[in-house]
Amino acid sequence: MVSNAAKEVFILGLTRTGKAFRPSDWAERLAGVMSPFRPGGPQPGSHLRYSPWCIPSSLDGIKCVIVNRELRDAEPMAWDFCINFARDNNLQVREYDAQGRLIA
Repeated sequence: MVSNAAKEVFILGLTRTGKAFRPSDWAERLAGVMSPFRPGGPQPGSHLRYSPWCIPSSLDGIKCVIVNRELRDAEPMAWDFCINFARDNNLQVREYDAQGRLIA
């Protein structure tokens, strides 16, 4: 589903049919579940901050989660969880290369 050239994957809060994904806090929930997955592994208090590899954000006014490829290298099962979340919920995904260019 994701090309090897992708440095970051943006999981958008829009289904492939263009409907807004609910609940409205889905991005924060997904990123919260991923909070222990970080460089150096979980640390005391790490559950209180988002992982630098999985960050809730917005793109063009649409909620999204930015998943960095480093998560795949460090924790393949966590990466698969995020990618499968997008696939299972029929969410739009955009891939960007290391220079920040959209990959088709």
